[in-house]
Amino acid sequence: MPAVSAPGIFRPPAAANEPVLLYAPGSPERERLQTRLRELQGERIDIPLVIDGEDVRTGETFEAVMPHRKAHVLADVHRGGPSQVEQAIDAAAMAWRDWSRTPWEERAAVFLRAAELLAGPWRSTLNAATMLGQSKTAHQAEIDAACELIDFLRWNVQFMTRIYEEQPVSSPGVWNRMEYRPLEGFVFAVTPFNFTAIAGNLPTSAALMGNTVVWKPASTAAYSAHFLMRLFQQAGLPDGVVNLVYGSGATIGDAALASERLAGIHFTGSTPVFQGMWKTVGDNIDRYSNYPRIVGETGGKDFIVAHPSADVDAVATAIVRGSFEYQGQKCSAASRVYAPSNLWPELRERLVEEVRSLKMGDVADFSNFMGAVIDAKSLEVQREAIEEAKRDAEILVGGGVDDSEGYFVEPTVIETRDPRFRLMRDELFGPIVTTYVYPEEKWEETLELVDKTAPYALTGAVFARERGAIEQAARSLEYAAGNFYVNDKPTGAVVGQQPFGGARASGTNDKAGSMWNLIRWVSPRTIKETFAPPVDYRYPFLAADGDGSK
Repeated sequence: MPAVSAPGIFRPPAAANEPVLLYAPGSPERERLQTRLRELQGERIDIPLVIDGEDVRTGETFEAVMPHRKAHVLADVHRGGPSQVEQAIDAAAMAWRDWSRTPWEERAAVFLRAAELLAGPWRSTLNAATMLGQSKTAHQAEIDAACELIDFLRWNVQFMTRIYEEQPVSSPGVWNRMEYRPLEGFVFAVTPFNFTAIAGNLPTSAALMGNTVVWKPASTAAYSAHFLMRLFQQAGLPDGVVNLVYGSGATIGDAALASERLAGIHFTGSTPVFQGMWKTVGDNIDRYSNYPRIVGETGGKDFIVAHPSADVDAVATAIVRGSFEYQGQKCSAASRVYAPSNLWPELRERLVEEVRSLKMGDVADFSNFMGAVIDAKSLEVQREAIEEAKRDAEILVGGGVDDSEGYFVEPTVIETRDPRFRLMRDELFGPIVTTYVYPEEKWEETLELVDKTAPYALTGAVFARERGAIEQAARSLEYAAGNFYVNDKPTGAVVGQQPFGGARASGTNDKAGSMWNLIRWVSPRTIKETFAPPVDYRYPFLAADGDGSK
């Protein structure tokens, strides 16, 4: 039986962003993380599916490896299929009966507890798992697997209460109310490899609103997903609310999308995969009990455009950080740069110097700025792009590819004279940034190029000292980026501060880290209660006039 709502109008703890730990030499957090890294590297674990709170082992496994040391196997992961998806859907349906009626404060308590566990005893485990399985540095893991996910868990509770507080007005003698019901069915959460925080947020944001979930993480992030699921279980998440199924996207996705009980899709990943899922939903639309909610954040070809008045040092720093942190494997990463001719000689020199100083290697060595790209497929995409640049453009720095030990691609800066060069249009999702130098007097024309060159509209940044140039860019690029940055790199959105998402080929722009995302996971019901209902159908206008006339 679901919990009974206690008397009281409750206010959850006020949300605040989790402070980022620095991991400086000699700090206790550095020592804890290094210890946990050694422990996790020293064991090879078995990772099951989790359906209805039970570990499920299929016997068919794949290996979770370190991208930077691909011969090192971290875990053997059990692969699910259509039968396990059906089990997960059944478990979600059974859990929905109680979870959908559980008081909101009880649901909130589960995820607030998860946030506190992650901020404390689970912090080094999730950070270490993310570093080893996804080749993130300590800093990148900290801002992702710890801080951002903690922020999602805390802020989502606050956003939920804001939604619930949105109520209609009532006329005399009437009480109008709005209920925000969970969706009728299950939510299919599909999460990417590049952010542990996204992997944690997509299933839990829907679950917080009373939904039950079938969760398919990226196979290349199965290792950290395993520890996330254990964290949620320790926080008290009831069995069947989130059901974790590993496997290929096509196998798991086809089975989930074929179910008449599909109520929603919460997706982060590639644009082609999302478009394919949307087409499948359209083909199946007559079989669903409801029209499924479809929420997706997909690709990006994110830009930095510098005005002739821009600060060269600020632009260079934004390019280096925005393009090469986490090997450029962020959907927000800067991958195309528009530089004015008056600044380019100095900017080019600064970029080459800075990029040559970046260290790349094993992320357990805290002196490295970069790790490896996620797998062999990604490495080949980067290799092909670099070969194309050698033929048709100029590589200013980088360009090396080495997969002898891990999937390493050097941070690479390319200069092209063709503003519509393929590497200015296509998402590569790696440590490659392509620059185009525009005549400094053609600012307006360049803004039009930025807007029209790529099909995406996720993030972008403008650098200028002149306020008029900033205002002009903001107007001209109004629909070119869902997250627009002024004199800052286009990465690093913070929950509660910069709600994240874009449109065009970048997704549905439902803004993760805001109430606008959570409202997609409820179905409102209006209730009107009349305290003294009429007992006669006749309206006053029907009465005869005083002289008896009609």
